[in-house]
Amino acid sequence: MTAISQPPDDNNRCDISQLCLLAGKIILQNGGETYRVEDTMVRIAAACGVSQSQSFVTPTGIIFAIEGTAHTTRLIRISERSTNLLKVTLVNDISRQISRGEVTPEEAYLMLQRIDSGDSGYSYPNWLRVVTAAIASGCFLIMFQGIWSDFWPVIVCGGIGYLFFVTLHRIVPITFFAEFLTAVLIGLLSVLTVHVGFGTDLDKIIISSVMPLVPGLHLTNAVRDLMAGHLVSGLSKGAEAFLTAFAIGAGIAAVLSFY
Repeated sequence: MTAISQPPDDNNRCDISQLCLLAGKIILQNGGETYRVEDTMVRIAAACGVSQSQSFVTPTGIIFAIEGTAHTTRLIRISERSTNLLKVTLVNDISRQISRGEVTPEEAYLMLQRIDSGDSGYSYPNWLRVVTAAIASGCFLIMFQGIWSDFWPVIVCGGIGYLFFVTLHRIVPITFFAEFLTAVLIGLLSVLTVHVGFGTDLDKIIISSVMPLVPGLHLTNAVRDLMAGHLVSGLSKGAEAFLTAFAIGAGIAAVLSFY
């Protein structure tokens, strides 16, 4: 089985555009960098016999064009973004399979559709995300040189806080308000654990419990995009990370101002 070696006709060009856009959409929606999205789309197009293609990627949309015809410039809007590096890895693997000629574009498109599907099994269940966030909060406490007696209070505050964030985000699609209210809840829980004697070091409990909300990946991608020359994407992701950090800080400050 080999990759396409002859230039495709106009109908196939449209199919290739859909294939490239779907691959780029999955990567961008699940925490991939801008340069990775553009590179993957161009490589897939080249493997399918399209040597001249252009892509323009921002955090909220992808424009992909194949030169030589006016009917293959396509735009797809990205309205939701999360973090699922498993999907990014799977799309990269499919891209390499296309380049090596191990799968046809039609097979690759079906594989990408399964990955993009909400019930594909490639999305982590909410209970696993909550448990992971709780354990991560406890590990951050130890990394910040907290005391072991605060380990369980941090797990409780971090787990309940992230569960509240996941549930609230479904009702309030604006991430800023969901993160702000979650930070308020974590602050209240942390103060309560110290007040009843369940916890000891309030500062370490709060810092460790909010760590699952900290936009570390957004900051990393923003710096990486800026260094690669993607100024629009880099500044946009940096602004998004700043808003998240501000929401977390404002929520905690609101609680501590009354404590």
